[in-house]
Amino acid sequence: MPSNRILEQKKQVVSDLTEKIKSAQSIVLADYRGLTVEQDTELRTALRKAGVEYKVVKNKLTSLAMKESGLELDEFLTGPTAMAISSADAVAPAKVLSEFSKKFDKLELKVGVVEGKVIDLDGIKALAELPSREVLIAKVLGGFNAPISGFVNVLNGNMRGLVVALNAISEQKANA
Repeated sequence: MPSNRILEQKKQVVSDLTEKIKSAQSIVLADYRGLTVEQDTELRTALRKAGVEYKVVKNKLTSLAMKESGLELDEFLTGPTAMAISSADAVAPAKVLSEFSKKFDKLELKVGVVEGKVIDLDGIKALAELPSREVLIAKVLGGFNAPISGFVNVLNGNMRGLVVALNAISEQKANA
């Protein structure tokens, strides 16, 4: 039977993890078994640069936190499980982990959660193929800008036509 101190520590871990899960845009679970220390360090560095928190928590504690968050992922919580959590960018964990799973065969993706909805391996790969948030914002802004640019060109064309017509009339009156 664990001591009260250890029990309190575990309760705190579950509570902290529950808060992170509830506030997460996306979560990806992966089996990291077989990665070398250098590979794991490289993976952690890439995730940190992308603003993704990467942690390994005991499966039982992760299961409790998931259940408190309204998720049922016990079937995926077998063997060593690492969790990549992002509260800012829904695409970042899937993108980085998919890239590294191609680079390192030992890293196996298990399941993902995007805005509270569970996605399978195909969903993670599809999410990883999406462009980054900045690229999507740029495309949307470009889409907004295109009609405005076209409208300005139409207005300029009408003004040019008016100026040409006025010049023609003034030349006609000057010749007459």
